[in-house]
Parts: sequence; structure tokens; C-alpha cells
Amino acid sequence: MSTTAPALLVLEDGTVYEGSAYGALGTRFGEAVFATGMTGYQETLTDPSYARQIVVQTAPHIGNTGVNDEDPESRRIWVAGYVVRDAARRPSNWRSTRSLDEELVDQDVVGIRDVDTRAVTRRLRTAGAMRAGVFSGEVASRPRAELLDEVLSQPTMEGSRLAEEVSTQEAYVVEPGDHGWSDEPLAVVAALDLGIKTMTPVRMAERGLRVHVLPASAGFAEIREVAPDGVFLSNGPGDPATAASQVELLRQVLDAGIPFFGICFGNQILGRALGFGTYKLPFGHRGINQPVMDHATGKVEITSQNHGFAVDAPVGETVTAPQERYGRVVVSHSSLNDGVVEGLRCLDLPAFSVQYHPEAAAGPHDSAHLFDRFVDLLIAPTTDSAATGGTPTDA
Repeated sequence: MSTTAPALLVLEDGTVYEGSAYGALGTRFGEAVFATGMTGYQETLTDPSYARQIVVQTAPHIGNTGVNDEDPESRRIWVAGYVVRDAARRPSNWRSTRSLDEELVDQDVVGIRDVDTRAVTRRLRTAGAMRAGVFSGEVASRPRAELLDEVLSQPTMEGSRLAEEVSTQEAYVVEPGDHGWSDEPLAVVAALDLGIKTMTPVRMAERGLRVHVLPASAGFAEIREVAPDGVFLSNGPGDPATAASQVELLRQVLDAGIPFFGICFGNQILGRALGFGTYKLPFGHRGINQPVMDHATGKVEITSQNHGFAVDAPVGETVTAPQERYGRVVVSHSSLNDGVVEGLRCLDLPAFSVQYHPEAAAGPHDSAHLFDRFVDLLIAPTTDSAATGGTPTDA
């Protein structure tokens, strides 16, 4: 370990957890959330959806496999702070190039170790995700009342607009020829980067799609410029209620009849584009072991998830979208843990979305077929069966 300096995790309800510094020394603020994955900590740290969040790992041993240059899901670590129980004293893996502690220091990420993460998780499950601060080094010796005041002065996740902060600033292209496909693409996709993970366009390129990744600020004209066969909206951080420009953009896509697929934040934006509301979950779904029911097939998929907001739509019935011009909509997937909406499909439009991560890096590959469904939709956009799991008239 780089240091044995003291550290504190302070929650907005006044709860304080003592530990030792992990990574850089200093102070960081964010929303405290817990992630249940037993592997994939490097992918978690570099997932842009965790921006402005302090991540508590429920798995007790973190850092065992070190860090490498192949597994990051974006250009940097995005978590605001990191909380672990037992940090590995040294990494042991043939792919490791450095320790996690070294990586946290290099990227100026303030963390805390030697914390009872079970107790923290139980607190968050009871009281809900809340504002928090990690204080390490000399600052941890300050009066706790002062530290709590600083935590309480921070903004909440509700009302936070973060996609533009994590998005690419320049458009780029992921070619199928670089991922085992012929140089000639099967179809072209415009993917709006709201916090996209590296593996998402790769999974599409592996299936023959040329993916133009565009900044979160891109408008409909920029999408038209790449002449896409379909549009994709990615995962990302923040409150979907703040994504008015992306909602309006998606309505233009739907009005033009362009096939659409969205995941995570993209699912919430589809919900809002159709006229449904969104709301904040008490403590969210974060991990790689989330059971989801596919209502079209009756099958259960174990999924990778990272979201704190959800779509407010009726489960178990076909309804006309509140924005009536989009026709009939059905909740295609729901959580078996708490019944939360995990997917939407339009019965009168070539559009569908899911709340979880079919690219699953790290995580199970139960849902990888959703990329195949998107390809089918692009190749034959007039047949709705690929998007709906049935005929256009199915309910």
C-alpha cells in the first residue's frame, strides 16, 4: 500500500466509517452507491455511468488481479471515490501490469480501505443512496461536524446533467474490419455517446456494423450527415429528467422512422421521448448478477446493470404511448428483484431499449443477443419481429 494514513467515509445522514487511505490523498464528494460485482472492478471504475459517485464494493477482496491496459471501459477512471474492505497487498495475475493502488494514485482517485463495507451497504439499502465524502490524510483529523457540513453542501444526483461531461468531444468511427468482420459494413449506426462503454461499439462492430460515435451534444443534422441505418443511445450518468435535448433528438429519430436501440440511459431517454416519466430508485441496481424477465420469451437473463433512475411505465399491459403519435408500447423486460422496468419496445415503430448492459464487460453474456436483434432491425426495418419478439400485431 502507498500509505497508511487515516481516512473517513462520511454519509449525509451523519454516519461515519473509519478506515485507511487507499489511492490518492485528499477529499472527494459524490453520491454513495454500492456495486455487487465480485469481479470486474477495473471496468466498474472506468464506467462513465459512475461519474460523481462514490462506489462501495460489496465483494470483500479488491485489487487481487491488478490493473491492465485492455480492460478499461473508457479513457479514465470516473468514480468520485472508492470504498473497499480488504485491498490486495500485491496483485497476482498474468495480465496485470500494475497495482490498483498505483492506478488510483496516478489518476488522483481518493479511496478508503479497511471499511466494513457490509455495514455501509446495509445502511445504503435502508436509507437509500446519499451524498457522501471521502476524506483521507490530514483532512480526516478535522472535526466531523465540519466534514458533514461539506457533504451536505454538495448537489444531489437528482437534477444533475452529466452526460456532456463524460462524453467524447470529437466524433470517431469504430470499423467492423478492425473486429473480425469484412471491411464492407453490413449497416451504419450513429451512436450518441452519453457515457458509452468501450465494449458497446465493439460488440456492434463484431456483428458487421460501422459505428459513428458522436458527442452527447450532437443534433439531428449531425446524425443525418453519417447517413445511418439506425441510431443508438448509450448508457451514461445523471438524471434523465435533465436530458431534454437528447429526448427531443430521439423524437426526431422516431418521427423519421429510423430504427433505434438504447441501453441504460438510452432506455430512460426512450421512455421520456414516448411521454413516460422517470424517477430515482432508492439505491439503484449496480452489479453483474441482476435477474431480468424477458416477457416475450418467458426466459430469465442474468444481467449487468448500473443505474439509479428508472422509467415509470406500466408492466404487464400494452398501452398507447403518452405521446400518442408513437403508437403502442409494451414493457418488454422487468426486474425479478423489485419489478422495475428493464426494457421497452414499440409495437408500431422500429425501436426498443433495455435498462441493462448487453455488452456485459464485465458480466454475463445472457443478453448479447440484443445486438443481433438490432442488426436484424437494421437489415429489415419494415419487419417489427426483431424488435418486438413477435409479429407487428402482437400484444
